[in-house]
Order: sequence, then structure tokens, then C-alpha cells
Amino acid sequence: MLIRDVRPWGGERSDVELDGARIAAVRPHDPAAPAPAGCVEGRGRLLLPSFSDVHVHLDSTRIGLPFRPHTGGPGVWTMMLNDRAHWRDAEVPLPERVAGTLARMIARGTTRVRTYAQVDVDCKLEKFEAVVAAKEKYGHLADIEIMAFPQAGILREAGTADYLEAALKAGADVMGGIDPCTLDRDPKGHLDVVFGLAEKYQVDVDIHLHEPGHLGVFSTDLILERTRALGMQGRVTMSHAYELGSVDEATSRRLIEEFAELDVSMATVAPAARGQLSLVELTEAGVRVGLGEDGQRDYWSPYGNCDMLDRSWQLAFTNNFRRDEHVEMCLAVATVGGAGLMNGAVPRLRGVGDRPGLAPGDRADLVLVDGETPTSAVMDRGVDRTVLHDGVVVAEGLALV
Repeated sequence: MLIRDVRPWGGERSDVELDGARIAAVRPHDPAAPAPAGCVEGRGRLLLPSFSDVHVHLDSTRIGLPFRPHTGGPGVWTMMLNDRAHWRDAEVPLPERVAGTLARMIARGTTRVRTYAQVDVDCKLEKFEAVVAAKEKYGHLADIEIMAFPQAGILREAGTADYLEAALKAGADVMGGIDPCTLDRDPKGHLDVVFGLAEKYQVDVDIHLHEPGHLGVFSTDLILERTRALGMQGRVTMSHAYELGSVDEATSRRLIEEFAELDVSMATVAPAARGQLSLVELTEAGVRVGLGEDGQRDYWSPYGNCDMLDRSWQLAFTNNFRRDEHVEMCLAVATVGGAGLMNGAVPRLRGVGDRPGLAPGDRADLVLVDGETPTSAVMDRGVDRTVLHDGVVVAEGLALV
């Protein structure tokens, strides 16, 4: 296949030749050359690696349903109870909602997805099975990882660990954890279950961390100790963790260095929060950082629209980035950054100016989008998009092909 007349990362107009699922060659565009049959017409659009949403809760989505007032209270446990009280009463069955949301994400350019699936004594495996069904329906259009996620904690409700193990037996790709100190109030017991099941089923670990300041650092240090002791370098992700930079500069630098050394990834949803570790410093240190949308207009919040280009804008905005190199870095995090979080074979970003993913040999997971420059694409978030997964066009104009 030939992708004709595109600008990789906003560079010169080029023709990109694909060989199956890989990029074979990138050549200067020849406007006089006839267009071969079956080529993708770039029309001078930007060519970017496709998006990676590495932190999304497909299991609670309300995308496509009537808007409802937000009824959640403060705190993780209160919000979880709000979701528990309402998720069964939605206008459309959960499997249909999950599949429709995943399709909408792919149509907007996301071909790598790490999704949470809540597992607890209330929903048991019902939410997990709805996400599995969506993966089975659209797994040929995107890479999809499913996390067995203890949103309600592991130790507060008897039997939760058994349901988590059942999800892993049924094929969950990642073992989740959440706030070992503030939710379960037993960090050792919580992490024993998380890392024990991950080691037993040979899956990655992803820890939701909302804990503040010194307490968040304490939990993080326990996670780093286990990562080192169990040889799980490259298989652990810290999600949110938005107060790890709030203690002092020396602690921030130490954590960044340890994340880089142990290849511990970070997943952000671009929150408007102070005290975060510096995205620039994380990237310069070679720490894998991915981006996600979190909830999708669900019972937790009214935000989320399935568009990672929109979330890239939010990442730039909440970091107060203005320079092109920093806005483009947000695109790199939202694309190849997340790809490296899901697949350790994908190289880490080498710094703020690194723009990988579009060279010969790279995987042909791509998105074409209108824009003068990558920064203008983030600011304008156009809809003239073409999406490819493994060298095959899967979406055009925000609709699946």
C-alpha cells in the first residue's frame, strides 16, 4: 500500500510505502507520479503514529447516552458507590455501551487501548465480560489490553481477590491495584495480592494511585521495592500518581531516576493538579509516559469524548505548554509513549524533541489528520482523519470502515 502526499510529523510532503503491517519506505512526494490503485490519498495532511489510550474505564462508559447530572460525591469510595448504585440502570445494556465506545475511540484514531474492567463482589465478572466481548468484536481493529481492576479495593470486601483471580484465569492481560494505604489501609496485604497474582499469571501490574504527598511516595517506594525484588522491570505502571512531585525536589528527582532505572511507566490523564512530576523531566530521563482519557462521560464525571487528540490538547493545557516542541511532545506521549507502555519492545522517548514511529520498519499504526503543523492539529483538533491499524485502513472521517 502507498500513502501518498503526507507530512510525517509535519515535515516535508512524502509518499509512505507499506509492506503489510510495517512501514517499508518514506520518499519525497512526487506530484507527477500516477497514483497507484488502492493508495491512500493524504492530500497534504499530517501523518502521525496512531493514538494509544492507556488509561480508560470502558466498563463504566455512558458515551452515546442522554446526559445526566453528576451525582458522585468526593473521594474514591464515595464515587465508587455512586457508580455501583447506577450502572445497571443505564438506558442501554453495558456490552452495547462498551462496544460502541470502543468503536468511537478507534474511529478517532486510537488503535492501542489499555482498559480497566472493574472486578468486585458487586459486579463480579459482569463488567469484565462486557469489555472482553468488545475486544472480541473490535480486536482486529486495535490492540486491546484488559485490566482486572479492584476499584473497590481488595481487602475491604471478602471474596474480591477470588474474583480478580477468576478474571486473570479468563484472560485478563494486566493486574490492577489501587491506593494501598488509603483505600485498603493495608499496603503490604494489598500489594501481596497484586504482585502475587501478577507473578502467578505472568501479567503486568498497573497501580491506580491517588494518595497525597508523603503517603503517595511511601506507597510508590513499596511498589518500586517489589518491582526490583521480583525482577518485574518494564512490567509495572503507576497511573495518576499526581502528587509524587509535591514533597521536595530531591524526592522528585530520586523517583524519576528509579522509574527510569526499573523501567516503571507512568500513565497520566492530564489532570488539573499541582504537585505532579515534571513531564519534561520524565521524558528527558527516559521514563515511559502514556496518556489516557480515564472515564468516558460516566458515573464518575461528565468528561471524556473518545478523542485522544482532544486529550493531547488537555495535556498541553494543564502543563501550561506554549512552545511547539512541548505541545508536540504531548502528541508523542499520546501516541508512541503509550505504545511503549503497552509493549516494552517499543523504544522509550529519548527526550522532548524525539518524534519516532514513522520510520522504515516501524509498525503501520497511523493516523492522518488535517493541520498546518502538529501543534495546530492539537489546537484545532480537525475531523478529516484516516486511521490505519497494521497497514489496513480501519476508519475514515470519524467512522469505521
